[in-house]
Amino acid sequence: MELLLYIALGFAAEMIDGTLGMAYGVSSNTFLRSAGLPSVVSSACVHFSELFTTLVSGISHLKFRNVSKALFFKLLIPGAVGGALGAYLLSEFSSSTVDILIDVYLVVIGGVIFLKAFKKPGLPKGYGSYVYALGLAGGLTDAMGGGGWGPIVTSTLLASGHDTRKTIGTVNTAEFFVTVAETTTFAALAVDFQSYTTIILGLVLGGIVAAPIGAALCSKIPARWMLGIVGALVIALNLVKLVQHISALS
Repeated sequence: MELLLYIALGFAAEMIDGTLGMAYGVSSNTFLRSAGLPSVVSSACVHFSELFTTLVSGISHLKFRNVSKALFFKLLIPGAVGGALGAYLLSEFSSSTVDILIDVYLVVIGGVIFLKAFKKPGLPKGYGSYVYALGLAGGLTDAMGGGGWGPIVTSTLLASGHDTRKTIGTVNTAEFFVTVAETTTFAALAVDFQSYTTIILGLVLGGIVAAPIGAALCSKIPARWMLGIVGALVIALNLVKLVQHISALS
């Protein structure tokens, strides 16, 4: 029964991510932390599962020609560097204070997702040098918060007016390599993945089933209502965790 719960969570999170280009990590991490897992363990489990889901998602987006090579190569290295750095910082400095900071971060990210449902895209512009900084920031916050690559990178690019299908497909494809950097760093810092096999297996199975479906639907499903629901849910759950962590310090 527990495995089925994590399969359902993995499926739902990847369907959201595959169609919107964001929120797999934020959604999964929010629920796992709400279940009581420490931030470093939750982030490590989410990113280990993403090794498989982002690979399938990336291949699916390539198949449907949803990837821009120019954007992909600008995000690749900065994203991987930021992801490795964020995983190191979270592993070395995990504490109640860090938990509170992550709660606040996820509430803010939830707000970004929610507001995206009502925001009109801006004027399109080229993939300038800002994309390198965007990749670095996306990787760093993704590892630290257990999610954030999509909400930061995809939201910024879409707000700039870039093509929805190409943006979502490219960001999701680059995410595989960011996830490899993050998971390798967590493993090198001795995070015990074997103790959380059920969680990881469930997320992987659910995510793999959903990944090709999300890739096929990413340009066909109206995204506004999904963004609003996901954003509101992330805000609510992490506000509860924020109150709990602040109360524990009292």
